[in-house]
Amino acid sequence: MSSEMSPDFIETSGAERKQDLSEDYQEARQKPRVNEGIEPVSKRRMKKLMKQKQWEEQRELRKQKRKEKRKRKKLERQCQLESNSDGNDRKRARRQIVHSTLRLIIDCSFDDLMVLKDIKKLHKQIQRCYAENRRALHPVQFYLTSHGGQLKKNMDDNDKGWVNWKDIHIKPEHYSELIKKEDLVYLTSDSPNVLQELDESKAYVIGGLVDHNHHKGFTYKQASHYGIDHAQLPLGNFVKMNSRKVLAVNHVFEIILEYLQTRDWQEAFFTILPQRKGAVPTDKACNSSSQDQQAARAEGGSDSDGEHYRKGPDSPHPEEAQDEENHQVCSESASPMPPGSLCT
Repeated sequence: MSSEMSPDFIETSGAERKQDLSEDYQEARQKPRVNEGIEPVSKRRMKKLMKQKQWEEQRELRKQKRKEKRKRKKLERQCQLESNSDGNDRKRARRQIVHSTLRLIIDCSFDDLMVLKDIKKLHKQIQRCYAENRRALHPVQFYLTSHGGQLKKNMDDNDKGWVNWKDIHIKPEHYSELIKKEDLVYLTSDSPNVLQELDESKAYVIGGLVDHNHHKGFTYKQASHYGIDHAQLPLGNFVKMNSRKVLAVNHVFEIILEYLQTRDWQEAFFTILPQRKGAVPTDKACNSSSQDQQAARAEGGSDSDGEHYRKGPDSPHPEEAQDEENHQVCSESASPMPPGSLCT
């Protein structure tokens, strides 16, 4: 038998061998090699894995505990309702609120006197009034009249929830169309009448005007024009301020709410007035002013004495100094002096 192989057999064997090698190479790439590609696990990572495993194992236990907690709270609520015939604590606390019959009105009829910046400030002040009245122990009957124009548009754009406000009467009409004239009292700092007590059968009007003193006395003129009573808060009787006695809308509103609770004007003023007003009690202001005057007198006396002592014993007496000055003027004068003159 001949030892030579045909070329066709050699080529076939080489192709099969190449195919087998490529298959082995693919299998080797797919199988992970031992001790290759495995990163060592750190202690921190191991702790996290253990915690995660423990969390998964206790899932059902946590679920059961939540169910038991809900049942326990439900039983507690039922026992509380049975023991309290008046209901829960929240309802009892709510019943302590006594609504006042006093009507407090913010007059928004000055829309054309304010720019948009001031309209936005007024809107924020109204929001503050609404929030404080909702929290008050003696909330008033809150009215917002002449509501429209720029103010309504600003509220529609920036505070759409105002349509759902509770315990407030928002009316487009003027306050004079809603309430009798004899029940109205306009609160204005320009009024000569000082309010001593609040009559809860009355309706007190606050001018909704943010004008930075551009329209002084305007609300007082409005009250006089409509022929209604007017008055100012007794601010000057209890408080001395560095600025004019003109307060923001929400400050007047909150002072009245505070007075209805405490029945003390001074406490109401100093609870609500901001520190920037520099408010001090009138009695302390009088004492401090008298002390300042006494200190000024004492300082003036010490200065004059000090000046006398600084002149020394060689300094002439004020009258002698005046005589010497007159004598010097007369001696320098070329004209003769008339009889009875100071020159001797």
